[in-house]
Amino acid sequence: MFPVALIDCDHNLLTLVAIAIKNIRDDALEQKMRVSKEKAAENRGALLDAASRLFREKGIGGVGVAEVAKEAGLTHGALYAHFSSKDALAAEAFNIGFAANMAAMAAWKGEREPTFEEYVRVLFSEGMRDKLATGCPMTASASDAGRQGEAVSASFARSFKEETRMVELALDPAVEPSRRAILAIASVAAQIGAIAVSRAVVKTDPALASTVLEAVRDTIIEAHRALHHP
Repeated sequence: MFPVALIDCDHNLLTLVAIAIKNIRDDALEQKMRVSKEKAAENRGALLDAASRLFREKGIGGVGVAEVAKEAGLTHGALYAHFSSKDALAAEAFNIGFAANMAAMAAWKGEREPTFEEYVRVLFSEGMRDKLATGCPMTASASDAGRQGEAVSASFARSFKEETRMVELALDPAVEPSRRAILAIASVAAQIGAIAVSRAVVKTDPALASTVLEAVRDTIIEAHRALHHP
C-alpha cells in the first residue's frame, strides 16, 4: 500500500500535467483562430481590391462574381462566404475605390488649401480621365450604378455628397451658402459626365475628347468667377 502523501503528490502532479496540456491546447486553438481571422480578412481584402479594379475597368454589369473570385485567387464559394450578393460586393468595392481616390486627393493637397479652380483643373484633367481601373468609381460607374440595387445607389450618393462637400469648401466663404452648394453640385456632376464622354470618344477622336474636358472645365470656371462679378 502506497503512502497517502505519495498518492497526493502523484495526484497533484497529474493535475498540473492536465492543466498544462489544456493550456497548450487552448493556446494552439487561439493561435489557429487568430490565423483564420487574419486569413479571412486577407481574403476579403483581396476580393474587394479585385472587384474595385474590375468594376471600374469593365463596369459592374460587365464582371461576374466568378471573375472577381478568380482575380483574387479564390473560389466562387469563398466570395459568398464574405458577401451576401454581388450588389453588396459592388457597394463595398465602390467605397474602397472612392476612399482610395480621396486619399490620393489628400496627398496631392498636402498641407495647403487648394483653390476651387485648382480642384477643377485636376478633376477635369486627361490624367483623371485616363485612370479607368484606378480612378474615381463615380466617373467609371455613373450609368452602371443606376442599373444596380440600393446598396450601390447608397454608396454612390454618399460619395457624391462627400466630393461635393470637398469642392464646396474650396469656394469663397463670402459667397452665399446656397450658391456655393449649387456650384459644387454642378461641378461634380459636370465632371462625372465630361469624363464619361471624353472616355467614350478618346479612342477614335482624341481631339474631341480633350475639347469636351476643356469646354466643361472652362464653363465651370466662368460660373465660379461670375459669383464674384455678377
